[in-house]
Amino acid sequence: MKDLLKNNRGFLLFLICFGVFRSAIADWNPIPSGSMHPTLLEGDVVLVNRLAYDAKLPLTDITVAHLGDPARGDVVTFKSPRDGTLLIKRIVGLPGDTVAMRDGALTINGEAARYDVVGVAAEPIGQGNEIDAIRATETVASARRTVQYLPNAQMLRNFNPVTIPPGQYLMLGDNRDNSADSRVIGLVPRQLLVGKAHHILVSADILGNWLPRLERIAQAL
Repeated sequence: MKDLLKNNRGFLLFLICFGVFRSAIADWNPIPSGSMHPTLLEGDVVLVNRLAYDAKLPLTDITVAHLGDPARGDVVTFKSPRDGTLLIKRIVGLPGDTVAMRDGALTINGEAARYDVVGVAAEPIGQGNEIDAIRATETVASARRTVQYLPNAQMLRNFNPVTIPPGQYLMLGDNRDNSADSRVIGLVPRQLLVGKAHHILVSADILGNWLPRLERIAQAL
């Protein structure tokens, strides 16, 4: 064993440094689902800045310093408060905000969001089937993004006003009718935030021909 460690210490040191880098500085995460359509697609791999908000001890969730504050509109990775699953969603509500949704339309601190339809896109619904999804630009509280709605969906389109406590955030997927976000898992405490996703590193059409989507490489979020 001693000889094995001695002969491979360079490689072992590399693995340790690599693990520290990914757990404390930057990481990359594949997108497995369509909950962030149209911003993120299945097969995208996003670059995540783990130092965007907090510095944590490597390989732990222990925070040693606050480096920045999450902003409305940030796309973030975080651990689900329900079961610890790593998720990626958009921050819609900040601490102190009062947020509500009625018939899919957001209201933040009394300001109703404006929705401008930008088009219709085919949305996979399994077993090779597709439906037409409506895409719209959502503008509210000085933030703007493109979101998507599925026809005839109702389950996740309403919630009563909620005032977000200190240190917690309300997350929504951009694919509003197909996202298990804060409407399902609840508000997300800051200590569960992993980092801010800011670029797509690489992308491939994993639901189709597996060819690279070159136009998405290095695309900012």
